[in-house]
Amino acid sequence: MKVVLLENVRGTGKKGEIKEVADGYAKNYLFKNKLARLADNSAMNENKNQNEATKYHKAQELAAAKELSKKLNGKNVLLKIKCGNNGKTFGSITSKEIAEELAKTGINLDKKKIELKEPIKLTGIYHVTAKIYPEVSAKFTVEVEAE
Repeated sequence: MKVVLLENVRGTGKKGEIKEVADGYAKNYLFKNKLARLADNSAMNENKNQNEATKYHKAQELAAAKELSKKLNGKNVLLKIKCGNNGKTFGSITSKEIAEELAKTGINLDKKKIELKEPIKLTGIYHVTAKIYPEVSAKFTVEVEAE
């Protein structure tokens, strides 16, 4: 029996796939738990439309990520941190503070997408990478100065 999976089913397939399964498995498990539905013409058309919509939305997200990457590449972000008399800093610069400073310039980037190996604790210039989308990343510099 051909079915269209409505959810990911372990050992059978992923959501949106059309699979050939045993009649008893389909009737007693998949249909009963609303994990799949019979693959008739309306279900096939609906599945095709959903797949096309998903592809379109992914393409839109990728285009937005590339646009953000163009804005972010080569950008210089200036942050100030309090320092003591001997040059030792009080606290550190984290990805959250970098994201807040970018938001002030009109670039909205989630702090989780900024890759820092460790928080910045010294003044200077740091090269930072932002992983915007799985295949899109941007590199920019963060300049840390003493207040």
